[in-house]
Amino acid sequence: MATLVSFHAHPDDECIVAGGVMRKAFEEGHRVVLVVATRGEVGEVPDGFLDDGEELWQRRVQETHASAEVLGAKRVEFLGYTDSGMMGEPRNDVPGTFWQADVEEAAQRLAAILREEQADVLTVYDDNGGYGHPDHIQVHRVGKRAAELAGTPRVYEATSNSDEMRRGMEEAVRTGQMKAEDLPDFEDGSEFGKPEAILTARVDVTEYLSHKRAAMRAHASQISEDSFFLAMPDEAFAQAFGVEWFIRAGQGPGITETDLMAGL
Repeated sequence: MATLVSFHAHPDDECIVAGGVMRKAFEEGHRVVLVVATRGEVGEVPDGFLDDGEELWQRRVQETHASAEVLGAKRVEFLGYTDSGMMGEPRNDVPGTFWQADVEEAAQRLAAILREEQADVLTVYDDNGGYGHPDHIQVHRVGKRAAELAGTPRVYEATSNSDEMRRGMEEAVRTGQMKAEDLPDFEDGSEFGKPEAILTARVDVTEYLSHKRAAMRAHASQISEDSFFLAMPDEAFAQAFGVEWFIRAGQGPGITETDLMAGL
């Protein structure tokens, strides 16, 4: 029917911010392709987790393919860059990291895949990469440029609804589930997600939550059973991950879309 390409920075990102729309597209008969900029070389694992002689990136590539199978992606590609680490770390300056990549060159690599697939829809991240990670910011820059080069008609920026996040935390404080002193300072200038007013797509993915969680579980090197993602009760998980939010240029104001593949 149509082709969705979902572009991400590291293994495991795909299941957290776009796993629902990927599985939804697959269930509706569309082709789903997963592209990852790096192999997640900087992740941490407990001693003894990896096999003798096994590198972390090798395990994370395996995990990505397992996650992709759960989410319905029929093709997985890595662009060949290495993990840049968190913003401000010395690794940001290492040649070969995604943060150091030439945007035009990286965009050409992604555009080649978009052309091969005749992609109808591309997902990237918002201009802050969701929370300021350098590789996530680079996904935004590279993805937007690649779509221009390949002529991909629909580009959605995956993000979070910062206003809903604030309301949820304030409600958790009100009901005693969270301590008031643990509430983030929403006025300190830090940015996680985007304000509700600039979001243009709200996709209900509650039907695919079991797939999102199974995909997270596939990334066992980074998402353990006692992690935030897998340890929370089903109800809390549904509240946190049952909706995926996007921004599409030229849409809005307000939420005007509920399905990235509508009409295709």
